[in-house]
Amino acid sequence: MTDARPIPDPATEAGAQVIERLERELIAWLTTVSPAGQPQSSPIWFLWADGDILMYSRLGAPRTRNVAAQPRVSLNLNTDGDGDEVVTFEAEARIDPDAPPASAVPGFIAKYRRLLDEYGWSAEKFSADYPTTIRIRPTRLRLA
Repeated sequence: MTDARPIPDPATEAGAQVIERLERELIAWLTTVSPAGQPQSSPIWFLWADGDILMYSRLGAPRTRNVAAQPRVSLNLNTDGDGDEVVTFEAEARIDPDAPPASAVPGFIAKYRRLLDEYGWSAEKFSADYPTTIRIRPTRLRLA
C-alpha cells in the first residue's frame, strides 16, 4: 500500500514549518549525479508549487544533463549557523519541456524580484538565460 500523504505533510507541525521555509528561503542546494557517478551540488533558486520544487537551469548545465541521465536527486535547505534546522529531501527530478518560462510564473518572479533587480536582470532575461525547467518531487524528508 502506498502512503498518499504529501511530503512534507502540511497537517503536521514539522511539515508546516518546512513548507514555510520552502516558501521563504531563497537558496536551496540541489545534488545531482553525473552519468559517471560523480555527485555535484549547486545552489539554486526555486519555487515550492503544488507539491513540487520548481527550478530553472541554464541550457546545457551539468545538472540538466545529470537529471536527464539520473533523476534521483537530493535537495537541502541551508542550516542555521550551528548546523541545526536540517531539511534534506530525497527526490525525483525531471525536465519539464511543457512548463512555462520563469517570466510567466508570477510566484517565482515575486520571490526573486529583489535579486533580479540587484543583478539588473529582467524576468525575460532570466528566462532566456535559464530556459530549462526542472521539477523536483520529494519522495522522502529528513529533519534534524
